[in-house]
Amino acid sequence: MSIEDIKVALLDHCRDHMNERLHRIQNTITDIQESLASETKSTAGDKHETGRAMLQLEREKAGQQLAEVQKLQEILNKIDISYSSEHIRLGSLVYTSQGNYFLSISTGKISIKNESYFAIATNAPIGKLLLGKTSEDDFSFNGNKIKISKII
Repeated sequence: MSIEDIKVALLDHCRDHMNERLHRIQNTITDIQESLASETKSTAGDKHETGRAMLQLEREKAGQQLAEVQKLQEILNKIDISYSSEHIRLGSLVYTSQGNYFLSISTGKISIKNESYFAIATNAPIGKLLLGKTSEDDFSFNGNKIKISKII
């Protein structure tokens, strides 16, 4: 598997992760809307109002999650994996003495062809440290000295 294929697989994994999250949130919003629509006024009026208020809060929370997912999808859409740079940037695949990192969005550990990669956001602590660095640069993270060996 070529490096380009690995970057495609990493980006696809991130997109799939966001699509799954988007689908879950959309289902939650649909369920809440249905619950709100089916909620009928009972003789216990206060109980009914409390139930509606709780559903409204859940809907607001789901709406915030939806907005967050949409922002992350925008970030993914900005990634150009065909472009290589000497400096680490969004979309870079970085090999270090402590692990391999794909700067995109935070989705955690991804295994491809028995190799581990960590999809991290540029605003994550280690992402901030990596941004702008070049091959052979060193940096410290959590008390560990890490050397960048390759940037793709």
